[in-house]
Amino acid sequence: MATGTVHPRDALFDEGERSATLPVCDHYCGVEARMRKSLALQAELGPVFDVTLDCEDGAPVGREADHARLCAELVMSAENRFGRVGARVHPVGHPSFLADVETLVGRAGERLAYLMLPKPRGVADVQAAAEAVDHVRRVHGIERALPLHTLVETHGALREVDAIAAHPRIESVSFGLMDFVSAHRGAIPASAMGAAGQFTHPLVVRAKLEIAAACHAHGKTPSHCVVTEFKDLHALAAAAERAAREFGYTRMWSIHPDQIRTIVEAFAPTAAEVDLAIEIVRAAQAADWAPIRHRDTLHDRASYRYYWQLLERAWRTGQPLPAEVREAWFHAAA
Repeated sequence: MATGTVHPRDALFDEGERSATLPVCDHYCGVEARMRKSLALQAELGPVFDVTLDCEDGAPVGREADHARLCAELVMSAENRFGRVGARVHPVGHPSFLADVETLVGRAGERLAYLMLPKPRGVADVQAAAEAVDHVRRVHGIERALPLHTLVETHGALREVDAIAAHPRIESVSFGLMDFVSAHRGAIPASAMGAAGQFTHPLVVRAKLEIAAACHAHGKTPSHCVVTEFKDLHALAAAAERAAREFGYTRMWSIHPDQIRTIVEAFAPTAAEVDLAIEIVRAAQAADWAPIRHRDTLHDRASYRYYWQLLERAWRTGQPLPAEVREAWFHAAA
């Protein structure tokens, strides 16, 4: 193969450098009708967002086992079109945690995209959860190491966020805004949980930045917290754009189906950004990845990586790409 035809992924990244490329939106739902509606919407829009079936807040009290079985059935059903369905379990130490893991991993471990671990008090809880998951998958003969996601929403987890992000089983770290604010016992006002206040209160901003920085340092995906004003799509769009362009987040939670399209659009690059990235990556590939001059600006491998990652984000968000670009660079991922 000529050097100029080397795929950008192979030319620009050494083994182990590439981080996980997850959909930019993670949609949470816990009521059966809403879970099925979310899966139908995913089938319609494509795998531009993940569906997380909620066994923590979604499970009716006293019927946690039944709810976990329902979630496992949905993961294994034909309604899971793309293999991008995960589940949130109860926290480590909760009476239902081990039962959740046994049901979800034992019944659906081959197709679960990930398990979300809420409320860890630190990296020790993450490790304990990983060991429980691995025990169940070994018992059931499941060879794949199921990816784990986790929520930073306690003081201990924020204190150890770098170690949590470095954990080899962690794929993504989310920020749990509501529980984090509550953990301050009234010292952070309720306004800090709103679409605007969460980007200005210093303690909340600090937490968001530490999570994002830890994730990027270890090649993991930082996932931004919810915006509860789900009917105000302008506020949601503004928050999502700030999360993506100012705070370094590459993924965001949705808690209502109406939020999904807005989040995906906010995290998608603009058409002008995509066009420029295509021009630069094409020129770089033609130059065998040596430095180039493009529109009176010099570019080298550092900027090539940036523009290639922008094109990957365009692909993940369903942005239109020229047919020759899709065929040359994304055909294997189609």
